[in-house]
Amino acid sequence: MNAADRISTKLAMVAFPRGFCAGVSRAVDAVEAALLTFPPPIYCFNEIVHNRQVVDRLTDKGVVFVHDFDEVPSGGVVLFSAHGVTPQLRDDARQRGLTVIDATCPFVAKVHAEVKRFAQSGYTIVLIGKRGHEEVVGVAGEAPEHVIVVEDAGEARAVGVPDPSRVAVVMQTTLSQSEAGQVLGVLRDRFPSLKTPPNSDICYATTNRQEAVRQLSEKVERVLVLGARNSANTNRLVEVARNAGTAAELLPDMDSLAAIDFDGVKRVGVTAGASTPESFLDAVMAALAERGFEPTHLPPVAEESVTFTLPQPLCR
Repeated sequence: MNAADRISTKLAMVAFPRGFCAGVSRAVDAVEAALLTFPPPIYCFNEIVHNRQVVDRLTDKGVVFVHDFDEVPSGGVVLFSAHGVTPQLRDDARQRGLTVIDATCPFVAKVHAEVKRFAQSGYTIVLIGKRGHEEVVGVAGEAPEHVIVVEDAGEARAVGVPDPSRVAVVMQTTLSQSEAGQVLGVLRDRFPSLKTPPNSDICYATTNRQEAVRQLSEKVERVLVLGARNSANTNRLVEVARNAGTAAELLPDMDSLAAIDFDGVKRVGVTAGASTPESFLDAVMAALAERGFEPTHLPPVAEESVTFTLPQPLCR
């Protein structure tokens, strides 16, 4: 192919890393293992991960997703999602005699442990995150009398604390690095003795996927981010692409792809949120090929080798 032909070729450029992270893989594998270990039905408190394709597939296999323990019979088996839950919900499950499989992502569990440690030392804890998100609700529930949720730099400038010399900060694991950094900068200015965890709370997978989509955005005219509208990490990928100056769309399903007009677009970028299955990406790439886009896989921004063992009582 000569240079002129290559310039006229339409390309669908795929970012890497993309899709399932180690925490999501562990949670989905936990459900699959539970289906093989315990008699049906298996219950899951909230969506195991924020992705409709994953939830629908597991529902077809016999998993019942619930939002209230009243829906789970005494002695039933219930999984906690990768986003984690409050200590109150853990206690409620024990009191009801439920068999609990805790699929909380270990990176989220790390933030829970940090909140408990800071609270025991008498700190006011500023939790940077999206108010109402399941992960944030679970983390804040570890010490609700100590935790204040702050969403952005404006709230960080206005937040009041009992003792400015005893303030700590933790973060939702799926935030944008740049946005979280701005909020943290405000808090450091306001509280010079601010305590922080020894390592960033934003997980490696979030950071890698954001950097991959940032680099992808420099090469294409439009970015397609595959994932659910209620997925925090997926929404952050859209924001990163747009902040890089590239048009970006969030695609939760194939219908949303069909509605996009690619007239005049020669380079389209594709990535997927950390809870999006590879099967959805395969379907999107096949549909783009039908529109004349040649698939191109970009070199990895980072190699990911993190794996987690299954939660108890599945890991034996």
